[in-house]
Amino acid sequence: MHKYIIWDVNPEIFSIGPLSIRWYGLLFALGFLIGMQIMVHIFKKEGKPESDTDTLLIYMVISTVLGARLGHFIFYEPEAFLQNPLQVLIPPFSGLASHGATIGILLALWLYSRRESSRKTGQTFLWVTDRIVIAVALGGAFIRLGNLMNSEILGRQTDLPWGFVFMNADYRGLTEPFKVPRHPSQLYESLSCFVLFFFLLWFWNKHKERTPRGSMLGIFLIWVFSLRFLYEYTKENQVAFEDNLFLNMGQILSIPAVLMGIFFLVKAYRNKPIEV
Repeated sequence: MHKYIIWDVNPEIFSIGPLSIRWYGLLFALGFLIGMQIMVHIFKKEGKPESDTDTLLIYMVISTVLGARLGHFIFYEPEAFLQNPLQVLIPPFSGLASHGATIGILLALWLYSRRESSRKTGQTFLWVTDRIVIAVALGGAFIRLGNLMNSEILGRQTDLPWGFVFMNADYRGLTEPFKVPRHPSQLYESLSCFVLFFFLLWFWNKHKERTPRGSMLGIFLIWVFSLRFLYEYTKENQVAFEDNLFLNMGQILSIPAVLMGIFFLVKAYRNKPIEV
């Protein structure tokens, strides 16, 4: 009896002519759709204009995709970006970096909070980010499930009984030598994001408008990127240059994110909250 799990899932759900529906795309879209329904509920409960969630959705979609694409090329493939910057906008979006998405989302939410209507209704940067992280945590869980369905972001070899043998994996252009039991690192991150989602939802439901400004953003950044730092030890490096680094790129980028989270969390519970 095998002491590992054979993972031979087809990343494509079905196709109609040239149109292909894939698990990753479906889960990516579900993250936005369900996340925005959560934001509508929050806006309603706290007396904010529900119509603003339509604008917020546009900001989130554009910033997530552009931030993740730019982050991938800047952090992992800068040479390819310099040769052809327009490939950032050209589908399929095969390279997405969560650190880039985080930067893009934070910048977009700052711009959103600068809008006149947002200012009038008290949607400050920290008010919005403290609530949007609930939806982002859920979206992150769905996206990592999508990575699992794609057999990408491979874990390192393991003897643990829940190791996955990724039959359809393509690691740096190679396949056969890598069909061994590996850590399902995508699943580790997905489950962690689900735990965070339920905790943040409970936290907001308990405090609502009394939520200390910046507290939920701080919790999100500390949880996601502290675990990301640790989970990187269970993953194969994404690109070759990381093999020569003491810490890989994911770990290096996670350190400032954790420090930023600590800053927001400490400030949230001091007498002088940040008003952005």
